[in-house]
Amino acid sequence: MRVKVIGAGLAGCEAAVQLARRGFEVELYEMKPQKYSPAHKYQGFAELVCSNSLKASRVDSACGLLKEEMRRLGSVIVEAAEKTAVPAGGALAVNRTEFSDEVTRIVKSFPNITVIEGEVTELPSENAVICTGPLTSDALAEKIRELCGEGLSFFDAAAPIVTAESIDFTKAFFQTRYDKGDADYINCPMDKEEYERFYEALVNAESAPLKEFDRPEENSGLRVYEGCMPVEVLAKRGIESVRYGCMKPVGLTDPRTGHRPWAAVQLRKENKEGTLYNIVGFQTNLKFGEQKRVFSMIPGLENAEFARYGVMHRNTFIDSPRLLDCHFMLKGSNNIFFGGQITGVEGYVESAASGIAAGRALADRLMGITPLVFPKTTMLGALSAYISDESVTDFQPMGSNMGILPPLVPERKMKKHEKYAVYAQRALEDMDRLLNG
Repeated sequence: MRVKVIGAGLAGCEAAVQLARRGFEVELYEMKPQKYSPAHKYQGFAELVCSNSLKASRVDSACGLLKEEMRRLGSVIVEAAEKTAVPAGGALAVNRTEFSDEVTRIVKSFPNITVIEGEVTELPSENAVICTGPLTSDALAEKIRELCGEGLSFFDAAAPIVTAESIDFTKAFFQTRYDKGDADYINCPMDKEEYERFYEALVNAESAPLKEFDRPEENSGLRVYEGCMPVEVLAKRGIESVRYGCMKPVGLTDPRTGHRPWAAVQLRKENKEGTLYNIVGFQTNLKFGEQKRVFSMIPGLENAEFARYGVMHRNTFIDSPRLLDCHFMLKGSNNIFFGGQITGVEGYVESAASGIAAGRALADRLMGITPLVFPKTTMLGALSAYISDESVTDFQPMGSNMGILPPLVPERKMKKHEKYAVYAQRALEDMDRLLNG
């Protein structure tokens, strides 16, 4: 049986190999070298555009755990990365060119993978994995928009996310404004002096320069979220701008003083388990180090663990919780799957992992087998659950992090590195149990 994979990036290569290994005839479409996106320069597959690092190797780190899960699923990306690795301390970093060449070699070594060069401007109607990435060409992005409705995102800014367990509740407290509804928000109160120090740090912090391909092109049709102005830009309008905006204290009472704070930062649940919280209204383009420095000045967030820093960039991704199931399949479609960053996973390794999941699930469905559901205790399962969680109303991309894994049952008092080691052990045992049946 013939199947199609659109895009020979990290996710597309993984999906193609997963399908080829199961005996399918795979048509792998790649627009290079006939056409390049603004970010891509090399003709090989799986080109790394930004960093050459696939993050930490330690299995008790989020990305290290994900890579170990991928090894057990036969990842071509991890295989090629380990063959082309360069010294990088505790990280798995690669020689970009050699890595791309090795992935290309492996993919092309399958006789049942046919590479078709040239831009794709129409979407398949069945049996396909779409892995066109965050820089999907305008023509194909329009077709995806037609397929997905308004569930396609554009040029955006996103707020940081922190782990709930790293918030200091001797300072932060739960309350909704005027006590309306359930106390779903965490509030970090500031007095006047704390606010003024924070404000000065915020307006003087260093922003990350936008890459050329991240700039919205004139007349390109890319939409910018009007409600997503970076907090540091808003702050520069005047010292009261954020205090009357995302830091307004109205309707709140600091239990330590019994009075309304001068200003307050609110955090909202990012997942239904309540292990992650996003900093409401704090979409930002500050450099990651600056975010850590400045946002750690917020009372209660002094030791916050950032599961994701805020970003601002061109990022074509679909509203996956509304559109995709946990196998990365478009709901109600005839086996149309998505893979890679277009699904809302963030990062090289995460993109590749989603390609594995989508390729395996498509193969299973075509063979009449119920696709595997990866346990939420695994990093791949947690990411799959995150992108398909229908309770999420303001979906933003997410990379691997320990905060998306379910807590230990029963909870255990231990140091962070000890707990992460237990998470990793649990994940790999559950993955092995699933694969070995």
